[in-house]
Amino acid sequence: MSDPTGRNRLDEEESPYLRQHADNPVNWQPWDERALEAARERDVPIFLSIGYSACHWCHVMEDESFADEAVAEELNEGFVPIKVDREERPDVDSIYMTVCQLVTGRGGWPLSAWLTPEGKPFYVGTYFPKESRRGMPGFLDLLDRIRTAWETDRDEIESRAEEWTKAARNRLEETPATDAVESTGSADEAGASVRLTDAADAAVRAADRQHGGFGSGGPKFPQPTRLEALFRASDRTGRDVYLEVAAHALDEMIDGGLYDHVGGGFHRYCVDRDWTVPHFEKMLYDNAEIPRALLSGYQVTGDERYADVVRDTLEFLDRELTHPEGGFYSTLDAQSPDDDGESEEGAFYVWTPAEIRDVVDDETDAELFCARYDVTQSGNFEGRNQPNVDASVPELVDRFDLAEGEVRDRLETVRRAVFDAREERPRPKRDEKVLAGWNGLAIATAAEAAIVLRDDRYASRAVDALSFVRRRLWDEDASRLQRRYKDGDVAIDAYLEDYAFLARGAFACYEATGDVDHLAFAVELARVVVEEFWDANAETLYFTPESGESLVTRPQELTDQSTPSATGVAVETLLSLDPFAEDDFEGYADAVLSTHANAIRADPLEHVSLALATDRLHRGPLEVTAAAASLPPEWRDRFAETYLPDRLLARRPPTDDELSEWLDRLGLSRAPSIWAGREARDDEPTLYVCRARTCSPPAHDVDDALEWLDSAGASD
Repeated sequence: MSDPTGRNRLDEEESPYLRQHADNPVNWQPWDERALEAARERDVPIFLSIGYSACHWCHVMEDESFADEAVAEELNEGFVPIKVDREERPDVDSIYMTVCQLVTGRGGWPLSAWLTPEGKPFYVGTYFPKESRRGMPGFLDLLDRIRTAWETDRDEIESRAEEWTKAARNRLEETPATDAVESTGSADEAGASVRLTDAADAAVRAADRQHGGFGSGGPKFPQPTRLEALFRASDRTGRDVYLEVAAHALDEMIDGGLYDHVGGGFHRYCVDRDWTVPHFEKMLYDNAEIPRALLSGYQVTGDERYADVVRDTLEFLDRELTHPEGGFYSTLDAQSPDDDGESEEGAFYVWTPAEIRDVVDDETDAELFCARYDVTQSGNFEGRNQPNVDASVPELVDRFDLAEGEVRDRLETVRRAVFDAREERPRPKRDEKVLAGWNGLAIATAAEAAIVLRDDRYASRAVDALSFVRRRLWDEDASRLQRRYKDGDVAIDAYLEDYAFLARGAFACYEATGDVDHLAFAVELARVVVEEFWDANAETLYFTPESGESLVTRPQELTDQSTPSATGVAVETLLSLDPFAEDDFEGYADAVLSTHANAIRADPLEHVSLALATDRLHRGPLEVTAAAASLPPEWRDRFAETYLPDRLLARRPPTDDELSEWLDRLGLSRAPSIWAGREARDDEPTLYVCRARTCSPPAHDVDDALEWLDSAGASD
């Protein structure tokens, strides 16, 4: 075959990140068989560069090296250069990022890896400057050294590649030996030793009690799943420290620069310990998972600020990350053009006092806003300011001698003016690919917001996004999901996270709306999880489908990272769906948790989603069956204000005659126990509440049902 690496092929790709590199003089190839075969035919190493469109240092390395003719000549002559969008190919990213972390002790993007033509890594790193500086090797020198070593020390390189590939397989693919798995018993039996409080205690130990969040320095990441574990443990045990750590983290995150005080939504992370300066990209998954933690915090504490931030974040998603047909886009870039037209990180978001005064007529209003959000002459980010809450409203009342209501009104007036002025600035680029899994996260949060905030608009928004994904990415005939939609192009067999996150979102839509079609779709997705990702020999769920591309190892995703563990969400979703299906979803979940029980027990904080799933299996779900055409307003009020984190809101029609249509849609021959015999009584909406095979009497009054729950000790 002809060599395809004689030109840059990224102009054929739909990924905005790959297309950003289509004009580079580097002959970039996408990750495909043509590129891999070219490496084998030329017998040269692969240079693999992995990043994503909103990655700041990816842009820097492009500007310094990949746009440089001398670098391009070296790459093109001595290597097959392959560029991968980690958001499209998390499987490829997982393998080589794991190697980077094992070998160097750290990771990040851009990820730079050199591979044999068989895809086995032998040199890894992240960002490299073009020329050597501050102890970092220069990229040009590195290319020359690797090319020389490939020609003169091939045996050593091959040996290292085998060793590193084996290490990656041990970390990602292998499961404990069969006898070790059997020694743990079932995950249900191990539940008492893998406790929710183990994860919560580990979170408390890792907490920054001074500045909130986790870790003793910067950067600071949100870690919303850890917050969920703390809220659950606080509710279960009544221990104040769990609630203190979780609420402190949320308070610092929404007061600091992580949160966009002008336009809503969250940035990726903060570069410092005290949450002042963010890394400015905005990711869909952060703006799904952080609001989910805020909804829990709102129910537990009643703090209206948490609810307000959720509303503002969902408004941000509607305004800036929404496809016209309903799905959610992926990211907003960290960079945007400055006043001189040069691309600059954070340019869209930062302010000086003079810029605030320019958009506000009243000097006192400008001073009030600057005092509130710490907008100073010296600045907190390269001479300008990322707004942070620096003064409370009561402090401003005293300082400016104004009534509290007037302070709040004036601050909102200025915020709107600043927002309008910001809208005139050059905007950050938007990555408009729609990813199935990330949409599932946002769908689940919007549906839960409809319940907690008593606002059906959020349920409609969740259903719109779910409908978009089903229409564009779900093949009804084959019962298979694709991962990515972009401008009419559909590509990439979906991974475990896509099926698991989307199934969770579809189930949340059923809980919020009572539409059985969403439940049926969730069950369909769960069945594919078992068919494509379950391995009976290893008794685990792999990240890549059985029918998918074969890589140097088949990864699992057990730990929580920027998104929740795909395995953890899959297991918890299987447990949620088990009561509604004839499939033994609980059996698969139990087996996976049993396989990994020792790892969860050894480090519950790294495996917090799996720890939460283990807790759910051990306790059993809280089944709340509602036999009603629609939920009465007083029921909705109580569900909104009551924190029931492992609740299954099992809505069904009031009569069994109506239920028969639902059973047909689900392919069931008879009503599952969660619905069976649970009709509406006395022609009134009726609630049935069950935990651990113990059920309340039928109740028309939601307070009676929840009081039974308290008296039964089901929430202890």
